[in-house]
Amino acid sequence: MHVCVPVTPDGQIDPRWGRASRVAVAEARDGAVAEWQEFDVRWDDLHDEGTEGGHHARVARFLREQGVGAVLAHHMGPDMEHMLGRMGIAVHLGMAGDARAAVADLANRL
Repeated sequence: MHVCVPVTPDGQIDPRWGRASRVAVAEARDGAVAEWQEFDVRWDDLHDEGTEGGHHARVARFLREQGVGAVLAHHMGPDMEHMLGRMGIAVHLGMAGDARAAVADLANRL
């Protein structure tokens, strides 16, 4: 399963999902992180350009292009959480700490 998580430069989970500057997309497989790729999405800069719906569409497009099936985040707004749920993407909130370790923990529970 492809998992997306917002990341800080030092590999921690960025507490800002919709305003993350960078995200990682990882392949969680067989209880481990099989692949890890980071993207400079600049959602922090882009968040206030245009409408909230336009920003949500930008996030949705990225997640679809990457084949994401789950998102790990500290927090996100209810509208974003609802949209991801409608897309069939599992949302895991309250996450903090090392981003790779959080993905590995999820991989162990799949």
